[in-house]
Amino acid sequence: MFANLKKRVVLGMSGGIDSSVCAALLTEQGFEVIGVTIKTYNYDEVGGTPEGDKSCCSLEGINEARIIAQQFNMPHYVLDFTKVFNDQIIENFRDEYMHGRTPNPCVICNRKIKWEELIQKSMQLGADYIAMGHYAKIRYDKNLERYIISRGKDLSKDQSYMLWNVTQESLSKTIFPLADFTKEEVRQIARNKKLKNAEKQESFEICFITDNDYERFLKFKDPTLESNLSNGEVELDGKIIGQHKGFPFYTVGQRKGLNTSIPNVYVTEIDYEKNKIKIGYEPELLKTEVYASQLNLIKYPNLFDGKNLTAKIRYKDIDEPAFIKQLDGSGSGDGNIVIKFENPKKAVTPGQSVVFYENDDLVGGAIIDSTK
Repeated sequence: MFANLKKRVVLGMSGGIDSSVCAALLTEQGFEVIGVTIKTYNYDEVGGTPEGDKSCCSLEGINEARIIAQQFNMPHYVLDFTKVFNDQIIENFRDEYMHGRTPNPCVICNRKIKWEELIQKSMQLGADYIAMGHYAKIRYDKNLERYIISRGKDLSKDQSYMLWNVTQESLSKTIFPLADFTKEEVRQIARNKKLKNAEKQESFEICFITDNDYERFLKFKDPTLESNLSNGEVELDGKIIGQHKGFPFYTVGQRKGLNTSIPNVYVTEIDYEKNKIKIGYEPELLKTEVYASQLNLIKYPNLFDGKNLTAKIRYKDIDEPAFIKQLDGSGSGDGNIVIKFENPKKAVTPGQSVVFYENDDLVGGAIIDSTK
């Protein structure tokens, strides 16, 4: 796919092995590569500690990205996106928890920050494309007249789930250099190129929660949170059986930390308006019908006629057969959808993403609202 592309590419660099190998591959293929690392938060605004922070936007990551850029004689810039990131990602994250939901900020960040904001800045640098170190494939389908994402070669590292929210406009300016590589192949390239970070391990935490403690983060942002919301009611079978420490500190499907001696119970529902946690037994977690909103479609312009596809409700989930029908909206970041699974899914969680596929092609995704 590279043969017809223009030559100037902005590469998103985290300081990790994947984006570093992208720098090597793109440089070898004759591109003029500009390395860019985005700064998304300030430590004094999110709490925690910078010690041991290995996230994609850490100070260590910025320094390592600069070293890799120097190795390949690439210019490197750090772009300060802290304000827009706070307004669109961090505040949304807090708002979702305060409405009893469990958000996935990365899918919003991908659309708003890593693509739309970065593309805007990249165009100012005279670039025609951006490149990302994601394990996913992208192609243009002439018949459908759409850019389509599909699973990468390394299914164990496939990141298509996290990309469902990216727009067609953004995809038209995107290159995934690692599409046809496995993680081990990428690591071997890094060793062969003697990259400083060839053995660096991946980070999986949310970037702005450096200690991976979201409860601590929520309390830091609102010191009155625990005192205002503690001692809420815990309900089982319509009866109040105890108290909890505050509804934002729970998620549907949670089993530990429920402050009850009753065995084998889970959080089944969060009532944020009443500060109430409802618990129940495993069968109550099994749902076949899922309603979701903020629909974004990749492969098709709409799903009003409904389609038999496969769908998954979390990143590590296995997608399973489901009938999916769009109810309204344009399918470009708005609209509602219903997903009817052939077999019940466990712990479908409001705020998380439901993502659907046709074989290996990403059809689209949406944010889970409710279940039946």
